[in-house]
Formats: sequence, structure tokens, C-alpha cells
Amino acid sequence: MTVGASGLPRDAVPAAFDVGAKSYDRLVGANPGYHAHLRMSALRLRLPRDGAGLRLLDAGCGTGASTAALLAAAPLADIVAIDASSQMLAQAKAKDWPESVRFVHTTVEDMAAAGVQGPFDAILAAYLLRNVADQGRQLRAFRNMLVPGGTLAVHEYSVRDSVVARAIWNAVCWSIIIPLGKVTSGDATLYRHLWRSVSDFDGVAAFERRLRTAGFDGVHTEPMTGWQRDVVHTFLADVPTREGT
Repeated sequence: MTVGASGLPRDAVPAAFDVGAKSYDRLVGANPGYHAHLRMSALRLRLPRDGAGLRLLDAGCGTGASTAALLAAAPLADIVAIDASSQMLAQAKAKDWPESVRFVHTTVEDMAAAGVQGPFDAILAAYLLRNVADQGRQLRAFRNMLVPGGTLAVHEYSVRDSVVARAIWNAVCWSIIIPLGKVTSGDATLYRHLWRSVSDFDGVAAFERRLRTAGFDGVHTEPMTGWQRDVVHTFLADVPTREGT
């Protein structure tokens, strides 16, 4: 097993999240804007009618913060939320949810085997794609799971295109995130992985190209606010309403 560009071997990432699961909500809660920014990405899906009659996928739900963001944006939708970390998923399931929300323990690559299949009207993937081994293949899979005209929102760090964003990211990680992660969970492995995986992830322009190559159109990026401006982004991409358009 080799260590990939993201720091940890891909198949070791869920176990690292297992270790940090119990303290994860406390740690991200200390991040100004964390939950508000997830809600921004969910709202940017522009789901009609409060989600009535829609089926949504939360790919990489973690402890349920992105699920809560989807639910706030589309309270009448049916939501399927998946995660590869059993302990993160346990934290999510322990919260109060309506019957319209269902959690499934599976990697994103093995969703079909776990009974999670399309079509979906929209997909939110928060902090997921940089931990996927074959990003192009996964984006094509998302495209095939969406209805024509459906939208994918990728809520993700991307700092490669900005010297300032890289400097901010390095400073925040090594002065706050990694030390605080060590204190709260007793193990900083996950948070060192977070630093390196973000540092190695696509820049905005490169990831937009990936989305277009995967067959999406209407590809564009919308920014966050506060310290995460130019650090975290909402990448939005639509499935063509018919082939060739």
C-alpha cells in the first residue's frame, strides 16, 4: 500500500475519520462560517418548491452537517445520505431527523452495491472529491445518477490557484486545525491529512475542466465569505437536458 498525494492511503481515510468522529462536531463548530457555508452550497442548488417531489443525494455526509444543510434548503425532499466512515455516520444517525432522511454506510464507489441508485434530482458532495481515488470516474458516475437537468454541487477546498489562499490555508491548519484536532481527538492524523489533501487538490480552473470533461455543462464556481473566501468554493454543474445540448 502506498501513500497517495492526499497523505493517507485512500482506503485508510474512513478509519481516520472513525478516530475523529466523536470530537468532529466540536472541532468544526469552532470554524466561523462552517455550517453557514454548507447551507450556502445547498441553497445554490436552487431547488424548487422546498424540494417537494425531489430526491437528493448527500454524498459524504460525515456527521450530518451537509445533510442538515440540504434539509434546510429543501425540507420537503427525500434525502439519501451516505458516508464511508461508520463512526461519522453513527454520529449523524444519533441526531433528530424526519423520516424523509435515510443514512447508508457505504463508500461513494460502492453505492450501487449498497442499494443507493439514481435517479436523483440533485447531489451535494461536501469535502468528498479530494478523497476519491478516481475523481473523473466518480464525476461521471454522479452525472449518470442525476436526472436530465439535475445539478451537482461540490462544496470543496481549492487553494492552488491563489498564493494568498494557500498561505491562509497553511497558517490556519498549522496554527489552529492540526493542534486543535490533536487536543480534541488525541490524534492529529486526520487533520494532517486534511492539510495535505487540500494542498494537493485541483485549483478552481482545473476542477472546472474535470467537470466539463465528465459531461456536465453550466459549470461555474461561486465563492464563500469570510476567511474561507478563495479557500472553499461551491462548484456547480448541470446535466444536459438531452444528449448533445
